[in-house]
Amino acid sequence: MPPTKEPDPPDRDESSPDLSAGERDSGHRSSRPWSARRITAALVASVILVAAVAALVDVIAVRAGRPAAAWRRHLADELATRPVGDVWMLTGAAVAAVVGVWLIVLALTPGLRHWLPLRSPADCPQLRASLDRDGVAVLLRDAAMRVPGVSAAHVRVRRHRIKARADVRFRDLGQVKEDLTAALDEERGRLALARPPRIVVRVRRRTN
Repeated sequence: MPPTKEPDPPDRDESSPDLSAGERDSGHRSSRPWSARRITAALVASVILVAAVAALVDVIAVRAGRPAAAWRRHLADELATRPVGDVWMLTGAAVAAVVGVWLIVLALTPGLRHWLPLRSPADCPQLRASLDRDGVAVLLRDAAMRVPGVSAAHVRVRRHRIKARADVRFRDLGQVKEDLTAALDEERGRLALARPPRIVVRVRRRTN
């Protein structure tokens, strides 16, 4: 953070002058944090490293006057003699295409689908934080249990929707549903989510 608080530069609002500061922060930081993909990167790097080292060692051996390795001669013969329509050639091409598409998807998507991003403060746009969806579900369930008439509650949090089911022991179901929706909406507002999921509430009568 800067040591002194300075007014925002005038060019910050040129792209959307009709938006408030909170809306700009929410829109700019609505994406999830990007995953490091350490396991995937390690697997790909290991495969490439093993293949590169094996090929390099064989090339050095050939340059030193030794015959090429049997696996390289066999691979060259198979690639030179098998037709393009061979089953193994098609299978290998399909596997390579699937792996390539998978790597492209991993490179272009942020991952970390279990985290919900929060709004950043207007005076510190570099600050970013996220909440675990299970933690959000626990907070919302606790808020639901404080509603009079609710004896049990179950909350599931997804990226775009919050599903809440509650068992009602007493009071009118419609009134409890309204109070429960209001309580969940208030608790969701306190979390300061960048993209608040939509709330869906279902209540049922429990007498036993």
